[in-house]
Amino acid sequence: MRIALFPGSFDPFTNGHLDVVRRGAALFDEIIIAIGNNSSKTRYLPVEQMISMIEEVFRDEPRVSVRAYKGLTADFAREVGARYLLRGLRNTTDFEYENTIAQANRHVNPELETVFLITSPVLAAISSTIIREIHRFGGNVDSFVPFQLPPFEN
Repeated sequence: MRIALFPGSFDPFTNGHLDVVRRGAALFDEIIIAIGNNSSKTRYLPVEQMISMIEEVFRDEPRVSVRAYKGLTADFAREVGARYLLRGLRNTTDFEYENTIAQANRHVNPELETVFLITSPVLAAISSTIIREIHRFGGNVDSFVPFQLPPFEN
């Protein structure tokens, strides 16, 4: 079985992420959306809430699951039997960042292959950071996420 791990903070999970998972489903037998704990970031939305919201999006897709993890992505991939990391690239800046991470992951887990999908052009401008800012200040983000975000609470 070709199992791919799609790791990220997904804070929040965007339509760009959704697009990568749907396109990746044509390449892999199973995709695990892996919400990592980034020690350098404070989450906007709780991990448990994001897991529930993403699971609802993929409720009719048994080949897609959602899990939270701590530690190194390459170690978690080994733990769940994933031989591939699925990543989306919006631009050359993403490539530079992701290439470095892919090399480090390969060092930790030599059997792990990173597969990059170029973001669909209509979704390339979407980022979780921008969505958080719009949402935090009361803007409508419905066209950027595959679910409705809860109201922002200070």
